[in-house]
Order: sequence, then structure tokens, then C-alpha cells
Amino acid sequence: MTRPSPAIAADPAALGTPLLRRDASMTSASQNGLRTPANAARLPAERVAVLTNPRSHRNKRTGVSAPPPELAGLVEMPRSQGDLAVALARFAAAGIDLLVIDGGDGTVRDVITAAPAFFGESLPRIAIVPSGKTNALAIDLGLPADWTVRDAILAARAGRFASRAPIEIARADSTDLPVRGFLFGAGGFVRATSLAQRTHRAGAFKGFAVGLSLALAIGQTMFGSRSNSWRAGQRMVIGTQDGRRIDRDFYLLVGTTLERLPLGLRPFGRPRPGLKMLAVDAPPRAMALHVLPLLAGSEAAFLKRAGYHRADPDSFRLTLDGEFILDGEHYSGGELMVRTGAPIDFAVP
Repeated sequence: MTRPSPAIAADPAALGTPLLRRDASMTSASQNGLRTPANAARLPAERVAVLTNPRSHRNKRTGVSAPPPELAGLVEMPRSQGDLAVALARFAAAGIDLLVIDGGDGTVRDVITAAPAFFGESLPRIAIVPSGKTNALAIDLGLPADWTVRDAILAARAGRFASRAPIEIARADSTDLPVRGFLFGAGGFVRATSLAQRTHRAGAFKGFAVGLSLALAIGQTMFGSRSNSWRAGQRMVIGTQDGRRIDRDFYLLVGTTLERLPLGLRPFGRPRPGLKMLAVDAPPRAMALHVLPLLAGSEAAFLKRAGYHRADPDSFRLTLDGEFILDGEHYSGGELMVRTGAPIDFAVP
């Protein structure tokens, strides 16, 4: 793990320009479109593992069905982080070529965070069965809502894969492996995630839950006073690879390596691979005028002038006192390094 060093230059207006342009060497064919691994069709059952989260939304509602043995030779249903470690150790010892994850975004986050301890940096190819509450990664990959373990394995055998590079978040004061996921946020994003979790408890899921949470968050922000906790923002210190330092209050900081978001939202602009960030100054200005163009993907200059900043960094340092969110999970803040991880191959229809 790389320990981030303090930024050495001050540039309060630096978020008016990209934090750091992506190195062209980081954008390869593996990050764009479909891939067909040469040995994809040769997936004997003993080289296929299925990891099922029995507590995911769909599995709790409809029950778990074990895949037929001719498709997958290894099946685990971990109920704790300890169980997950045991399962991954077993899969690594078997030398699997495909790991099917039957669960939601949180299950995927937990698996790809823990897996390098057992597989090193050479993770097996992965197939997702979207049985969670939101399934943002599955939406990005174009997986149908009724996609099954059998569907996922057959797609992998047919050689249909797309690559996505996860976000990695490492701590400056820890030697632990970084956490990995696909949707990161701080500031107002933390509060919006809490609203989303409440809508889940009220029975709203997938795109409807995203839309309802977004509407509630915008309402809290637009109709609050300047001192309203939603509008006041949170102090953050952002350090870029080229030494710039941005230290001020932000209403929201959010980033993703996904290319398509639920409901067709485009807060990061046009779809593209790699890490994309959106930072909004606090308090946000004239949201009634700006929020719809922003979510529709407009790249008009007036958004940037109003304090809505987009950037495509490879990595950046972030210091914040509050929490951050990664794929729905709350984590404590501190001194963090946020960076693009190695691409992972995912089976697609």
C-alpha cells in the first residue's frame, strides 16, 4: 500500500479544472467494450465456483437454488467475513477460473476487497447474479434482473466479458489491503445513502429507490437555509498527483468507475471508462437551475462556473473528518488515497 504524502501547493480554484487527467497508458482495450478470453469456453465445472449471499434481497425472498453440479463444482454460502475468507481460500486452492457472485453490490465489494489476500492481483474472472437491492454494477454491465447462476456461467463459457476497474481506497496509517468498490461518495452523498437505506426499509428498491432518494436529497438541499446541514457541506482536503491542494467545504464529492448509472443518470457527463469524479461547492448554488442539466449529463460551461466540477483523475489524496460511502457501506474518514484499481473481467449477456 502506498502512503500518501502531503500536498505541497495551494490552489483554491483548482477544482475548476480536472484534478488530474488520466494517463493514456491506463486506458486500454481491456477497459472498453467486450473481451473474449481465449480459454473462456474451457470452463469445466471443477474450475467454476459460486458464492451466494443467502441474506441478499432476492435470495431472502425467493430462496437459494444450488446450481447443477455439471456447471459448478464449488458452492459456498458465507454468513460472515470469517466464512467469506474460508470460502475464498478454498477457491484459490482449487485454482478456479470463474467466480460467480450471487448477491448485491455490497457482496461484490466484500469479495473483491478480500480476494487479493488469497489470489494476489490475478483475480479469476467474475460473473454477477444481481440479487441485491440496487445492483448498480449489474445495471452498468447490462445484466437482466432475472439473470441466474446458469445464465452467468453459460455467458462465461461463450466468452462474453466486459472489464471494469474498481475504485481502491487505502488508508495512510494502515497496512491493510485497500477496500474496493465501484461507487464512492462523501459529504451529502453519505446522507443521501442513508435516505436510500430508509427507502429500502419502506419497500422501495432498484431504480425507484434511487429516484426517491435523489428527490428527497434535492428537496432537503433546495429548501433548507444556508446553515442547513445538507447545504453547509463538509471540509475536505484534496491533493492531486501534480502537487495541487484544494482545501475547502464541499457539498458533495462522488466518484465511480461505472459507465452507466441507474435511471440513466449522467452526473459525470458522457459515459466513459475509468475513474470519474464530481465535486460540488458548498453551499450549492441555484440547484433548481442546475440539477437537471447536471443529471442529464450536460457539459455546459455554466455548471463549472456555478461550482459543479467534474474531473477524471487516476488517483488523488483525500482528507476528511466525516464518513465516506463505498457501494452502500459506511467507512470512517481520515487520510485516504483514492485510486483506480486493476481491471476485472465480468461476464455479460
